[in-house]
Amino acid sequence: MSINWFKYASPQTFYPLAGRLVPWMFALFAILLLLGLYIGFFVAPTDFQQGEAYRIIFVHVPAAWMSMLIFVVIACWSAVGLALNARLSFMLSQALAPTGAMFTFLSLVTGSMWGKPMWGAWWVWDARLTSELILLFLYIGYMALRAAIDDDRRADRACALFSLVGVVNVPIIYFSVIWWNTLHQGASISLTNAPSMAKTMLLGMLLMALSFWAYSIAVSFVRLRCIIRERERQQAWISQME
Repeated sequence: MSINWFKYASPQTFYPLAGRLVPWMFALFAILLLLGLYIGFFVAPTDFQQGEAYRIIFVHVPAAWMSMLIFVVIACWSAVGLALNARLSFMLSQALAPTGAMFTFLSLVTGSMWGKPMWGAWWVWDARLTSELILLFLYIGYMALRAAIDDDRRADRACALFSLVGVVNVPIIYFSVIWWNTLHQGASISLTNAPSMAKTMLLGMLLMALSFWAYSIAVSFVRLRCIIRERERQQAWISQME
């Protein structure tokens, strides 16, 4: 059975679909989060170098992944919106931005909590940390730019261009530990190499990442439905959804 995905390319058809997916995504988030936290904090072995303090990475690393992934997704939806003049793409980008900013902030806070016992300082102007902080400013700038423009179409185009320029920072974050001599450790998980951690550690981290992914979808769809209702309030179909 084939699915006509283009059917859901308009706000009118995507609105009810998002509403149906939200509770499932929240349920998936809760289950994966509990499993990930349990494995990460109670099952995974203690690190022989960092001791128990390393367990903050089960929150820090997935949050950092999500902070970068969400900005890339925003840029992709922005590119689709500019290319196809698709209103829903712009709305999806707008809905994702606060969640991306939250994960970036969480990544910075948990990184500081991990860095204090490891480096002896809450913050250093390391290439990875600095580029991640710039990402937080990009999220804030994206949301501020949208709030500063009253006309939705102009705001859509301006924010789309902003995200397409700002997404250049994402590969800088990812490769910063390779390009520069930094305090931040290299990647423990690579697409080309075997993971440099115990299987239970890897499982806990992946479960946390999936839980954050489910959370991002759930809250973004809730926010998207609010954006659709606000921007499509003059349309007759909105009143029928009451």
